[in-house]
Amino acid sequence: MIPVRKLKSLLILLLATAGHITIAQQKTRLINNWEFVRQDLGGVWEAVRPVTPGNPESLPIWDKVNLPHCFNARDAVDPDVNYYQGPGWYRTTLNINNPYANGRTLLHFEGAGQKTDVYVYTTKVTSHLGGYDEWTADITKAVEDFKKTDVFNKQFKGKVPVEIRCDNSRDLESIPSQLSDFNVYGGIYRYLNLVYVPALSLDKIFASAEVDKAGVLGKLDIKARFYNPGNSQSAQGKIEITDPQGKVIASAPYNLNAINTDVKLAGFQVKKPKLWSPADPALYKVTVTVKSGDQTFTQTEKVGFRNFEFVDNGPFNLNGKRLLLRGTHRHEDNAGVAEAMTEDMMVKEMQLMKDMGVNFIRLGHYQQSRIILNLCDSLGILVWEEEPWCRGGLGGEVYKNQARAMLTNMIEQHYNHPAIILWGLGNENDWAGDFPEFDKAKIHAFMAEQNDRAHQLDPSRKTTIRRCDFCADVPDVYSPSIWAGWYRGIYTEYKKTTEEEFKKVKHFFHAEWGGDSHALRHSENPDNALSKVKTGTGTDERLGDASLVGGAARVSKDGDWSESYICNLFDWHLKEQETMPWLTGSAFWIFKDFSTPIRPDNPIPYMNQKGVVERDMTPKESYYVFQSYWTEKPMAHIYGHTWPIRWGEAGEYKMVKVYSNCDNAELFVNGKSMGIKKRNSQDFPAAGLHWQVTFNKGKNNIKVIAHKGKTTVTDEIDQEYQTDKWDKPAHMVFQKIAEVNGIITVQVKLVDSKGIQCLDAVNWVNFSLAGDGKLLDDLGTSSGSRKVQVYNGRAIISLKTNGGKSVVGVASPGLQSVFINL
Repeated sequence: MIPVRKLKSLLILLLATAGHITIAQQKTRLINNWEFVRQDLGGVWEAVRPVTPGNPESLPIWDKVNLPHCFNARDAVDPDVNYYQGPGWYRTTLNINNPYANGRTLLHFEGAGQKTDVYVYTTKVTSHLGGYDEWTADITKAVEDFKKTDVFNKQFKGKVPVEIRCDNSRDLESIPSQLSDFNVYGGIYRYLNLVYVPALSLDKIFASAEVDKAGVLGKLDIKARFYNPGNSQSAQGKIEITDPQGKVIASAPYNLNAINTDVKLAGFQVKKPKLWSPADPALYKVTVTVKSGDQTFTQTEKVGFRNFEFVDNGPFNLNGKRLLLRGTHRHEDNAGVAEAMTEDMMVKEMQLMKDMGVNFIRLGHYQQSRIILNLCDSLGILVWEEEPWCRGGLGGEVYKNQARAMLTNMIEQHYNHPAIILWGLGNENDWAGDFPEFDKAKIHAFMAEQNDRAHQLDPSRKTTIRRCDFCADVPDVYSPSIWAGWYRGIYTEYKKTTEEEFKKVKHFFHAEWGGDSHALRHSENPDNALSKVKTGTGTDERLGDASLVGGAARVSKDGDWSESYICNLFDWHLKEQETMPWLTGSAFWIFKDFSTPIRPDNPIPYMNQKGVVERDMTPKESYYVFQSYWTEKPMAHIYGHTWPIRWGEAGEYKMVKVYSNCDNAELFVNGKSMGIKKRNSQDFPAAGLHWQVTFNKGKNNIKVIAHKGKTTVTDEIDQEYQTDKWDKPAHMVFQKIAEVNGIITVQVKLVDSKGIQCLDAVNWVNFSLAGDGKLLDDLGTSSGSRKVQVYNGRAIISLKTNGGKSVVGVASPGLQSVFINL
């Protein structure tokens, strides 16, 4: 009997010999078997010349890496150095066997930073400028030529060497500006794909899905751009439309005699389409097949029918109903990998956002991975995506041409995503510094040009910018600078300021608000700094406000950076937004802490700490504040899961807050009921779910039981209560507190001369290690940084033992260093 697998192979062979076969399209992520060197080479020959293993003259030394990969996975948050900006080289060898006769072999880059050169052996194939758009290198001819050489079989044993040079060197004539508050990373930090296509294939499909306000009549127009290096003059094929349930609802053939430009293939009407929304992100599938000769190519896109409107001087409507946009922001950055996030990491991050109740996201400040856009489509998260014209002013024609190209690429490459409603033209373009000239009129003119370009490329969506008041008249939607309670003013000024800004433009949105919080740091008096801040002078951010020294009193400089404070700030904003029926929405800055070269003095050096999750996606307490306002699934969270010790006088009343979306909640302290409270969003803080209680000295158990309809949820924590007073830190106590699977966690405590923990200490500490182990540092997290400000008089870090012995030390200015033998 012939095995089934063999029968299938025989069937494929028979079909092939009959001359009509659709060879399975091939797209392979090139992840493994790469080598990398973080420096420049004398030339590409140094990457391919024969070398003798172990020969000390065989320099440089290459490291084995996997893709995606970022130059700056560690040094972006190394407290002792500036992050590397310069060239780096990658190399690999590939088995290339294109199954299509006269087909094309492509390297498809989903993003690489910031200038990239591609080589096959010593032949330069192409270059690309820009770190965030997708692009393709056609290596067909270079591969064919190389296969004809003796080197192909003798040195490379039938494989094809590919070398890629990435360069993130500083360049004033390139965007984004190096003045930007984020790292301009280097490397092949998004997926790289080896793709085989027939001689004629599709480059892009533009699927325009529209529906009237009543949601009754849907229109779907399909245009195509072909990839046709062989100059074929004709093509035929078919289009199929599949509904969200998987049923084919429409199809049409097409026959083309000219394919040199973008071609309309078909138009369809869809009666009463299932509408896309955050609550029900229904996606239709568009499948386009192109046949030329005996070869067939198929491409699939997903679209959604939705109608949106920024009401003149009013709110935002989706599918005819008001929707308050509940948003955040995202940078491509993660602990341990920097920008080289894997698909699994992206899925986890976006699901965390959805679980928090996000229905809108601004992708700042550049085109982001196609994976993120696909997730926004499927999760139901509306999108503002923007080109990376960020800060610095306006350069010359090279600069402007890059901006033109990157705006065009972003719109064309993400045209089909129903999640996108706004194209961002720029960010903080009122920020000078890269050029001797800062001409507002020229910036305005170029902004207007980009605005027109966006509308020409995509008339169905709106344009927007954030914080450039002299360009506020250009885009469809404008977002001014409002940072009430952080850079300027106090958070109770938020509503008044927002109303004033709302009246200045026809279509208003509030992007960027919030503040920094040092994860694991908590405060008994978090709002103390507000008394120092002058009110009534504005709540915008101005030059120098991000500095931790100088200037007027402001919470960003004079506050305690505690999770306690930022929860209050978020809580106030969210409760106010519920009473602003004219508000389109807002997006707080930012979902996740991220690295930045311009904040070396923050409690975690080189980290912007405004996220509600840490850089490794560990939620902070503030995550649950948003969840309590924005989600329907019953939840309850007692503030203080990462606050092991509270302090105060014996018998002093202390507030316990519960963030919950439930109708009511009952709090228990040490088994005794503190009463039932009803949720009321306007009863600040914690929507009325706050209790004044007294704690026992020492251990206390806190539990909440909350009810939403017939559903009951609970939460429980233990906290110590310290009544002992402390003096200034006198020495450090260092100890191992955990060991799991070869990972040891150590903790340092700062205590006074009597051994009492100094719970308000903010001293710097530096961890070090000698021996077989390795510190898990340079992660950009409160517990993953070797240099960090302590939180409530303590700090922790972990290390890999590697099965050996190590000595771990900790130092702090003015205190004696201490060590542990492990």
